[in-house]
Amino acid sequence: MFSNSSSGLVLENSLQCYFFDQLNELNKKSLRPLSNEAIFYSSLVMDRFGVVHQLFEEKEGKYTNKSLGIKLMETVHLSKERRKRELKDIGDTALFVSGFFSDSLNGKIIDVRYYQEIGQAAYSKLNSLVPSFYDVDSFYVEFSKSFSNMAFLIELLAKEYSSKNKSKDLLLIA
Repeated sequence: MFSNSSSGLVLENSLQCYFFDQLNELNKKSLRPLSNEAIFYSSLVMDRFGVVHQLFEEKEGKYTNKSLGIKLMETVHLSKERRKRELKDIGDTALFVSGFFSDSLNGKIIDVRYYQEIGQAAYSKLNSLVPSFYDVDSFYVEFSKSFSNMAFLIELLAKEYSSKNKSKDLLLIA
């Protein structure tokens, strides 16, 4: 990553690389650091949700919030390939929402804990369909166990970014 601290300009090859670097720096400060694979996977999740419509479902030409709990229950009726995609989407959405938007979920009926439990369940179920990922056996089971820690790193990143000179920071994808 290239940074010009006087102007607040950040140059990066991709949004995913930026998120990986930032999450990795936060992870190094953690008392219980997560694996590089978990950090990499989470940076991919954050990159995906850099396009805001990924947070929503499109039904009849309208965007609505994803009903993650209902989607999770419905996965049992899907084909294996579709179930993989849906479980991954549920887990990824829950991770991003519970991390990046944790402050806005405080005091709501559907709170951070709900999203964390849904995400953990989705990743655990996904492990039975994808038992090895990034050459790591039981990757999704391990990722589900560290879900709340990963969500916390994403929360810290969101807070760190929002607190830094909001008006003058600029992220430029080169």
